[in-house]
Amino acid sequence: MLERIGPYTLLLARVVIGIVFIAHGLQKLLSTGLSDVAAGFAHLNIPLPSVAAPLVAGSEILGGLALILGAALPVAGVVLALDMVGAYFFVHTGKGFFSQQGGFEYVLVLFAVCLAIGFSGGGALALDSLWRRDRSPVAVGATR
Repeated sequence: MLERIGPYTLLLARVVIGIVFIAHGLQKLLSTGLSDVAAGFAHLNIPLPSVAAPLVAGSEILGGLALILGAALPVAGVVLALDMVGAYFFVHTGKGFFSQQGGFEYVLVLFAVCLAIGFSGGGALALDSLWRRDRSPVAVGATR
């Protein structure tokens, strides 16, 4: 029974984490605005802030969508994990562990979950696993 539940727990994790990243990306794009995000990035000494702002917002939106769909999961997982590495070094370093004080616990959890999902196969309804099934090698002389 547990082996039947596992793929659906991965689906749930993909959707929840995907929504979190999409929400943060859309917040940067639509609510805060990319120019204000770039100004904030400049204040945090993030290199090339006017380039970094749309890249981060775009990676969060597209990466979150990829998680939800279960598409290109290794790439999406690594890109989003690297986003969290940047958040750690530029925003949360030196502020302790707990998020209430601006610490890094939240970005640490997102980092680990993105990598875990990225290399999990995606679980139920993941496009990656559907594509992989369709690309299985065909024995010589066999037909599909």
